[in-house]
Amino acid sequence: MPSFINTFGHFSATLHGVIVSSILISGVLMSLLGGILADRYGRTRMIALGSLIFGIGAALETTSVHLAMFIVGRLIKGAGEGMFLSTVYVLVAELAPAKRRGTVTNIAQIMISSGIVIGYFICYGTQNFSGSISWRLPLAIQAAIALTNAAACSLVPQSPRWLLAKGLTDQARETISQLGIASEEQEELFGQSVTGLERSPDLAFLDSVKQTLRDFKEAFAAPVRARTIFGCYILASQQFSGIDGVLYYAPILFSQAGLDSTQASFFASGISALVMLIVTVPATLLCDSWGRKTSSLIGGSLSSFFMLLIGSLYAAGKVHPDRGVARWIVIVSIYLFACAFSVTWALGLRMYMIESLPRKTRSSGASLAQASNWFANYIVALTTPVFLASSSFGAYYFFTFMTLTCTIMCWFCMVETKGHSLESIEQKYSERQSRTSGIGRRWRVGGQSFGLRKI
Repeated sequence: MPSFINTFGHFSATLHGVIVSSILISGVLMSLLGGILADRYGRTRMIALGSLIFGIGAALETTSVHLAMFIVGRLIKGAGEGMFLSTVYVLVAELAPAKRRGTVTNIAQIMISSGIVIGYFICYGTQNFSGSISWRLPLAIQAAIALTNAAACSLVPQSPRWLLAKGLTDQARETISQLGIASEEQEELFGQSVTGLERSPDLAFLDSVKQTLRDFKEAFAAPVRARTIFGCYILASQQFSGIDGVLYYAPILFSQAGLDSTQASFFASGISALVMLIVTVPATLLCDSWGRKTSSLIGGSLSSFFMLLIGSLYAAGKVHPDRGVARWIVIVSIYLFACAFSVTWALGLRMYMIESLPRKTRSSGASLAQASNWFANYIVALTTPVFLASSSFGAYYFFTFMTLTCTIMCWFCMVETKGHSLESIEQKYSERQSRTSGIGRRWRVGGQSFGLRKI
């Protein structure tokens, strides 16, 4: 926005990347501690605390008078977001019945898409306001939403698995009765003990930190090494597909394709976010009807194709800001890429990561995977404006290569987990690993056969 530049001055493409990506630096570090805090204090408390910290950071951004103050606000926001983001998915996965876990867990993605839409159109509506209110108002609204979310967490029940690990059996039974969990799954739940969590929730914090460092090392040892590495890899690949490069810098991408006015580029960006939301809703409702592996392969193939198409048009010099059909192909392809990602990788990869991890390392495994996601996000946010400034097509070819590579890895390494309880998935993994360490053998869950391949 021009008013933002008037407040803080012009900055280079590199500084632009630093400002945008600064939120991710603290997010990476805090996400590594998310598992410790969630196991010790409970999932909902950490979501509430993270939302509160995020709201404080957004409020600091809103009142910033210097660029350094603005960046500090983003660093604080990152700490809050790193604390609650991975915990949200773990909590919902542990609350949801197995038969509806995919749909329920991915409601979070609908809310993310809704937030993106609201954010773009708020900015579109405020960009013509006079003075700094044009960029301060959207941040003030963001702070208010975060603080409201922190307060609303008091209405969300704790994970019954966490309650059982704390020895709060009566509360766990009450929560389970409200969730509509099937009797067979309830029996599996009540079969666990305090050892079901990676860290005892009664450990002192410093002891938990020391234990976590040991558990991170254990997560990369047999027999769970393959699942940990693969979980980190697919979540990093989510970002290396280029989705946040599109979301962060959509106005720049549309301007590069010929929508040269600020108003037009913001409007086009808002439309792309709205399209993502529209396709996410039915995809979320239907995500338990198709397999995690199927959606990963289809989504990776489509995303690779659209990124390759855009990059090739720029590389061939076919895209002209003021004429030709190629620029419209680029704009439509950006929309289609966002849609393909939203209905597949945005939903399936994170869900698969959580489902495939054993209960003992689920919190820290999710934290490690989230940290890899944030680190990849940081690289994308930092380098995309530099890429775009130096080459019109280089970023698109990079995203194509990374997405296609991950798609091939999913073909060889993913197993199907939909429709099965977390406990049964873990049990069958354990049984298979205790029998053999061979490659490509078969194991069965609930009468369905799955291929288990090592990474």
